[in-house]
Amino acid sequence: MNKAEILIIDDEPQILKLLEITLESHDFKVWKAETGKAGIILAANHPPELILLDIGLPDKSGHEILKELRIWYNKAIIILSVQNNENDIVSALDNGATDYLCKPFRTAELLARIRSAIRLYQTKNNSSIIESGDLRIDLAARTVSKNNELLKLTSTEFNLMAIFAKNQGRVLTHQFILKEIWGVGFQTETQYLRVFVGTLRKKIEEVPNQAKRIITENGVGYRFS
Repeated sequence: MNKAEILIIDDEPQILKLLEITLESHDFKVWKAETGKAGIILAANHPPELILLDIGLPDKSGHEILKELRIWYNKAIIILSVQNNENDIVSALDNGATDYLCKPFRTAELLARIRSAIRLYQTKNNSSIIESGDLRIDLAARTVSKNNELLKLTSTEFNLMAIFAKNQGRVLTHQFILKEIWGVGFQTETQYLRVFVGTLRKKIEEVPNQAKRIITENGVGYRFS
């Protein structure tokens, strides 16, 4: 079986070594770059399944590298950074990052995020059926079933469910969701979104006030798990 390839773009030798040892011990093939320019060249010559990208690079900001990569690279990019302010996280996610982890991070969590991100892009195909646990989302028929029973969703609730289902494991910012569903001009209406997420949770969660499917990322958005 071919190993999934991961490119690490980070200028901290200790982090590079730690990530290399960790990932290779879990059967990933690792490429490394210590500058943004070198990372872009490596990604172009050896397109990986996933990129781990540091924000604080010596030649260019990781945000700039992210934008450049997203012009042509269409697989998972996870941001690794010591910066944990909400604006920085939202900016990275809105510019195309799949996920965001703050340093220092737990190895188990990093591996879980990597597996989830790789699955996300591997399953992006033309199938109109998405299954997640006991949920079955039929994008063509615009229906959602739970334990083989159809749920009664409004049009807006279904649109919200579809966005979450197509982006399982990915953090979606408030602004992204609002723009996708209601269009430009609604990106600041976070309370509006909160209401619809609440009604959807009541229908798909086992315990609505203990969300396990639609996870709140405080100050940033939501993740469908």
